[in-house]
Amino acid sequence: MEQLDFFNVPSPCIGVCQVNNKGYCKGCFRSREERFHWNDFNGEQRRNVVRLCKQRYQRILRAKQAHEAQQEVEAESPQRSLFGDDD
Repeated sequence: MEQLDFFNVPSPCIGVCQVNNKGYCKGCFRSREERFHWNDFNGEQRRNVVRLCKQRYQRILRAKQAHEAQQEVEAESPQRSLFGDDD
């Protein structure tokens, strides 16, 4: 039995509408199929898409933080390059 939806699940779109290298929107983190079929989804499907978007955002945020931390470590490292391009 399908649960009744008392509240409409709003679109996570924030109007950025650009696609990253993995095919997800840079603004809302939905896939192309998720964006195109949003109006066809029922409440449960929409909640699932929003959950996936949050997971994608967290994954991208963690990767960005790890990259920035690695850059800080490399900038502070006193070790010189073996290839001499530090000169």
